[in-house]
Amino acid sequence: MHRLHVESIGEGPDLVMLHGWAMHSGIWSSVQARLSDKFRLHLIDLPGHGHSAQIPAFSLEQMVEVIATTLPSSCILCGWSLGGQIAIKLALRLPKQINKLVLVATTPSFIKREHWQWGMDEATVQLFMSNLEKQYVQTINRFFTLQMKGSSDSSTALAQLRNNFFGSVKPNEQSLKVGLQILLTTDLREEVGNLTQPVLLIHGKNDVITDCEAAEWMHQQLTDSKLDLYQRCGHAPFLSYPNQFVASLYDL
Repeated sequence: MHRLHVESIGEGPDLVMLHGWAMHSGIWSSVQARLSDKFRLHLIDLPGHGHSAQIPAFSLEQMVEVIATTLPSSCILCGWSLGGQIAIKLALRLPKQINKLVLVATTPSFIKREHWQWGMDEATVQLFMSNLEKQYVQTINRFFTLQMKGSSDSSTALAQLRNNFFGSVKPNEQSLKVGLQILLTTDLREEVGNLTQPVLLIHGKNDVITDCEAAEWMHQQLTDSKLDLYQRCGHAPFLSYPNQFVASLYDL
């Protein structure tokens, strides 16, 4: 059994937080104190990130399987970006255990596909994977800058992203590659409509990594959903607008 690092704080309904690619659970630091006033927070490091060990040759399904073993018996699940895709799969697998879903800057497909124009070009992501091997630090920094593009005041949030990555335990390099491979191959368009839980979609209007049209599309597919679209905001709403993000979750 592969154990994951989980930090649990606060009292109240259980709220599980899943971070995005290349990050770890410390990325929630700007909102975790206030969220823990209302919720029992469970901050999980994804496999190969933070203090969680890497899973050999892992896939999205294997990540879901491992994370499923750490979840409380009844919880709200919040996922950001890659963490959002994992959250969708978990919610489909455990509809009675996961009673509400929060998808932050999440898309059913990161890549442009037939009848899906709200993604990145596959060649762009392939080049990113290649550059990761050749120019590791520069490539990661470019990715962080891209995340903050479109945010009204990006300097503080960008510093938080960089500190989360460079100021602590760096993710396993193989885990970064596998994570990108998951983003390249995952297409959840046919599965999103099967979600039965109430879903809160939080998205930045100016997100250049996961187009806000992807959130609009999911909003239309879901039977019980609410869309909070943050103006002048990029790919990390909880960093750019922490007060607004906390208020959104308080309204659950």
